Amino acid sequence: MDEENRLPYFFLGLGLGVAVGMLFAPKSGEETRVFLRQKAEESTDFIKGRGEDLRESANEYIEKGRTVITKQGENLSAAVDAGKAAYREATSGEGNVGERTCDTEGV
Repeated sequence: MDEENRLPYFFLGLGLGVAVGMLFAPKSGEETRVFLRQKAEESTDFIKGRGEDLRESANEYIEKGRTVITKQGENLSAAVDAGKAAYREATSGEGNVGERTCDTEGV
């Protein structure tokens, strides 16, 4: 069956299922509507609660990420500062820094 043919059959089945369900419903129409309304409200409340939970957990992960990035930035700054200090120390007043002695006899 093609994708084009499946969708109409799905909606046909859905409609038939709803019709049969309404015909054989154990409650009256008003009771069924009240029941469906209550279930819809419960579902809405559940989805809102889950959304809030997901938002809170996402905020926690974002905050952890920010903390990690801040620490890594501090570590990087410390490493750069240490590299600058080491460079200054290596290039400052030591007389033979920069002079290389090569043993060319073995070459």
